[in-house]
Parts: sequence; structure tokens; C-alpha cells
Amino acid sequence: MSARRRVLPALGGAAAARLGLAAAAALDARPAGARWRRTNHAGRPVTLLGGPALAVAATASAVAGAPAGTRAAAAVAGAVSGLVGGYDDLAGARPEQARDKGLAGHLRALRAGRVSAGAVKVAGIGAAAAAAAVLMKDPAAPRASLRSARDPAARPFPGLTPADAVLTTGLVAGTANLVNLLDLRPGRAAKAVALAAAAGLPGPAGPLVAGPLGAALAVLPADLAERVMLGDCGANAAGALLGLRLAAVPGRPARAGALAAVVALTLASERVSFTRVIEATPGLRELDRLGRRAA
Repeated sequence: MSARRRVLPALGGAAAARLGLAAAAALDARPAGARWRRTNHAGRPVTLLGGPALAVAATASAVAGAPAGTRAAAAVAGAVSGLVGGYDDLAGARPEQARDKGLAGHLRALRAGRVSAGAVKVAGIGAAAAAAAVLMKDPAAPRASLRSARDPAARPFPGLTPADAVLTTGLVAGTANLVNLLDLRPGRAAKAVALAAAAGLPGPAGPLVAGPLGAALAVLPADLAERVMLGDCGANAAGALLGLRLAAVPGRPARAGALAAVVALTLASERVSFTRVIEATPGLRELDRLGRRAA
């Protein structure tokens, strides 16, 4: 039964992603698909419609597979993160938004009296993460008794104390952003999602990321072939769901350590190029290039 709870959402996520990619290809062939088209790092035309395909498939399959205590949180985290990420994909491409990139760019725009598309995305993901923290329950905890339902102090669910709420909010929002920072080369973010989801499969909350694992693997070939990009929509949604899985890790010190790592990597990205680090690191370099088209 335990294996089934992981296999079925993974298959469902993969099937939903493939259907999403087929819909993306059909839309890309029509005039309405033009606003989603971009030129990637190699100068090749791609579509960002791979992002909505991944976001919808990953979120729906995560909700379907997640333990009861995390379904509402998964729905909010994945759907809202994908929605505001899609907004940034489209609105952020406007000429006046060209300099509003990264944390420094968003702050610069705010000082100038403008609200960048990225700032809207950050606020939206932050709100979704906070809502998920309120909705999150411990899938390993026994069903609450009548007494514990009336006595909040007796319920062992993360998210009910301020400290746990902060950790969950930070992990969901931070991981959503971190995965997006990796979406700079074909397949990089999708590989990261797949590897992180696979690592998160064990444990009571494992089925939460089984669907996103299947969805990421289904989108990966098109991403590597440079037909689609995940964009903010796909990367933020998948990252938020991974963050929610981290928030279900038993033990507050372990969750605090995970959040510290996410924050450290995010701050480092403001000064260090992830691409340069990956290219200079044996093992990471080969994994990053695996399956990619020749330059």
C-alpha cells in the first residue's frame, strides 16, 4: 500500500504533464502563444508554456497523493506560486521591467515608486507560504482526539506555534525561489526538482512529492531538447511543493537547518553565479550537461 501511494501519484503527475505539454504545443502554434515565447541562453526559440504544464500537473498530483493533513497546504502553495510566477513570466518581460531583476532590482524599483512584477510574485508566494503554514498538519501525527481538538497545546502539528509557522513559511517561499534561480540552463531546474523529490519520497509525507517527481521527469525531455522552459511559473510551483515537503521533516532543528541552507544559497546567488560554480565542479558539471543539446 505504501508503494502504491507513491507510484500512482507519480504516474498521474507524469500523465498530466504530458497532456499539458501537448496543450502547450497546440497553443504555441497559435497567435495566443506568442506572448509565452522567449529566446534562451543559446539564442534558440523556446516557449515558457512548459511552466504551466508542470505547475498544474505537479500541484494536482501533489494534492491527490498528499496525506490528508497536507492537501490544502499543497493546493495553496503550488497553485498560488504557479499563478504569480506565470504573471512574472508575462509582465516581467515588458521593457520597463528589464532592470527589475533579482532582489536588488525589486528593491530599486520600490525605491523609485514602482512595483515590479517580481515584487508582486514575491508577495504572492510569501502569502501562499504563510497560508500553507497555517494549513499544514503533521502527517505522522495520530488522528486528533476530541480533547486534543479542543486543546491546541495538545496537538503535535507543525505550524501551530510561531516558530513552526515561520519555518514552514520560509521553507515554502525560499525553496520556490531557489528552484527558480536554477532555471538558467535546459533541464537544470527539472533535474533538481526530480532529485529533491526522489530524496523526499521516504516517510509519511513522501507521497506529497511523488506527483511532482513524475511531472518533472515527464517535462524534462522537452526541457533538455530546448522546446520549453519552466520559467517562474513551473519552477516556483514545483519549488513550493518541495519546500512543503521539507516543512514536514520531523524535528524543528532539521527544518531550521534546511531553511538556513536555502537562505544561504539564495543570498549567495546575489553575488555568485550558480552556472560558474556548476561548470567548475566535477560531477555537477556532468550532471548539468547530461541529456542537453550540443552548443
